[in-house]
Amino acid sequence: MDLKQEIKLSDLLGRKGGGEAKAARPAKQKASKPKKKASQTPKELVGLEVGTSQIAASLVSNNGEKKVLKLYREPLPAGIMSGGEVRDPVALGAALASFFEKYDLPKKSVRLGVANTRVGVRQIEIAGVEDDDQLANAIGFRANELLSIPIDEAVMDYHVLGAERDEAGILNRSVVVAIAYRESLDRYLTATDAAGLHVVGVDLEAFALLRALTAPRPLDEPPRAALVAVCVGHERTTLAVSDGRVCSFARVIDWGGANLTNVLSRALKVSPVEAEKVKRQLSLEPGAEAPEGLDPAQLSDGVPAVRSEIQSLVRELLSSLRFYQSQPGSLDIGEILVSGGTTSIPGFVADLESELGVKMIVADPLSRVTGPDETPEQLGSFAVAIGLGIED
Repeated sequence: MDLKQEIKLSDLLGRKGGGEAKAARPAKQKASKPKKKASQTPKELVGLEVGTSQIAASLVSNNGEKKVLKLYREPLPAGIMSGGEVRDPVALGAALASFFEKYDLPKKSVRLGVANTRVGVRQIEIAGVEDDDQLANAIGFRANELLSIPIDEAVMDYHVLGAERDEAGILNRSVVVAIAYRESLDRYLTATDAAGLHVVGVDLEAFALLRALTAPRPLDEPPRAALVAVCVGHERTTLAVSDGRVCSFARVIDWGGANLTNVLSRALKVSPVEAEKVKRQLSLEPGAEAPEGLDPAQLSDGVPAVRSEIQSLVRELLSSLRFYQSQPGSLDIGEILVSGGTTSIPGFVADLESELGVKMIVADPLSRVTGPDETPEQLGSFAVAIGLGIED
């Protein structure tokens, strides 16, 4: 995605060290964005994704050809993160410091991703506001109505997609707005400060996902269909919808591969650790054999339980896509690009495609970059980290 045409929560961060997240713009303050010179853009960026179960990072060179120099991930102890929120900033700071030292990652140019149910992206319409100084105030109140985040507790950024006057002469503006809880960002930045990281940007994981999976649509080429990207992670699923240049809708769903582990644990009456091992060997493809150590009777209990749980994700995705298409200016949905570690389960993507009735393509996170010398297993789980490292 073309970040110059998108919202970046990084525009609201302080520029020294990790900085501190600012509050939403006051009602009477003009909404302005810092103008960065080309020389200020780091040639190398570390894209950092902090999940519930692991830390993932990419080191991407953006000097001409985009190249992934390093890809690393490390398990994260339970209790530090939950639902995309930092629960223990001190422990996370220590984990990040150890991670960066272990893999010799530069600390001076880090772009951090955020994704949780307290972050929202919506396309809204603002009518009758002539004064640009009052636009931020109007957008803030409208976003509050849609996303239920109090303005005095929020970090907000927006991009005006277009403006036109109706027959009565009233100015109507189409705006994409991103909003998040300031407290949520502060906890991340407390941890990165403790780890000695210089955070040059905080970006929504939805934006990073789009950047990783597809190049920006040329300006002179009209959008033919909505670009939809889905990343199914361990604990949450990120959905992003774009016209090829601007992300107009994003949602984080509380559903991930851990849901399948839990349902297998209950269905097979085994511990979560054992259920995780079964899940990694399980196949949803027709005629697939039972994993080693699992008899056919257990398989007959496990597969239906997994398929039933997948229906929960299908319902959430359908609800989100229908909501998007109910919005003014929405586009038809042609196909869905899907990534994330959970997509490595054979038959999982095919089941989603069958239930959603939309063609799904397992995306290549390295489609826009030259890959590293060694490609890690479950490459799809690095999609967000790679996108965070890409600078368009």
